[in-house]
Amino acid sequence: MIPLSVLDLIPIREGGTVSQAYEASGKLAKVAEDAGYKRFWVAEHHATEGIAGGATSVALAHIGHCTSTIRIGAGGIMLPNHNPFVIAEQFGALEALFPGRIDLGLGRAPGAGGRIAQALRKDLHASAEAFPSDVVELRALLTGDIDLPIKATPGYGANVEMWILGSSLFGAQLAAKLGMPYAFASHFAPDHLDEALRIYRERFEPSEALDKPHAMAAMTAIAADSDQEALDLATSQDQSFIRLRTGDPGKLPPPISGYRDSLPITGQAMLERMDVARAVGSPDTVRQKISRFVERTGADEIILSGATFDPAARENSLRLIKQAMA
Repeated sequence: MIPLSVLDLIPIREGGTVSQAYEASGKLAKVAEDAGYKRFWVAEHHATEGIAGGATSVALAHIGHCTSTIRIGAGGIMLPNHNPFVIAEQFGALEALFPGRIDLGLGRAPGAGGRIAQALRKDLHASAEAFPSDVVELRALLTGDIDLPIKATPGYGANVEMWILGSSLFGAQLAAKLGMPYAFASHFAPDHLDEALRIYRERFEPSEALDKPHAMAAMTAIAADSDQEALDLATSQDQSFIRLRTGDPGKLPPPISGYRDSLPITGQAMLERMDVARAVGSPDTVRQKISRFVERTGADEIILSGATFDPAARENSLRLIKQAMA
């Protein structure tokens, strides 16, 4: 069976609080661990009313204490928002707290607008241009593969598994050049998935960390007892996606049965574009869709996104998917 992992944005639900979002994320991670998922990743977002993962390393410390064996990590840290030394210290600390369990996925897109850039005191365009050299520096701070004049403590010598993330072709080229595992964000940007995976595999150069290409692809996946129940649960995420793409983001809303049919053609098209990396339905339906996706892409791992308004519904979804894929 292909390894399955979980991506959690730590959603803040309408009527809910940040504290409740963290509590739900910790419980979800424990469910994922008990069900046999390989990794539990959290993504960095800033100044987004409905997402509580901005302080990613702090959130991961909480999740680490809620679990004991599952790998935990960032999917990802947007490195242009930070300097490599601080990230080396943060993830070195996490690896000291949770040895052998820490992943560090790195993205180039800052994921922040002009006002966020000002708040972070960063020139994000220049930082994005420096992304390849910053990745090399960060890896050296952790591994010592390049002699640097300073050592991160904690950080130096930490057993952190580093990944390159991407939603375009740039990350595939960089991951191949550096000999790093690669994760593609096909759950929200599927257009370049096949070409990115082809480039990554064809251009891969072995490294001390990895001797052959290893690619993970993301899917939206929500399972329930019936297709209709799952489709209804998925409308919370559908609403959030449309609101984000139309400039009106907010907290995760409750489901609305028939939501997709109520949208104008443009809104329906936005959602239909995502369907190539989406598995929503009964356990059998989800199994078939994930299996077809794996067969088409040849992915080595799959990471599953898919928020639900009721946290218990996503917990149940993870259990159903793992059972179905087994």
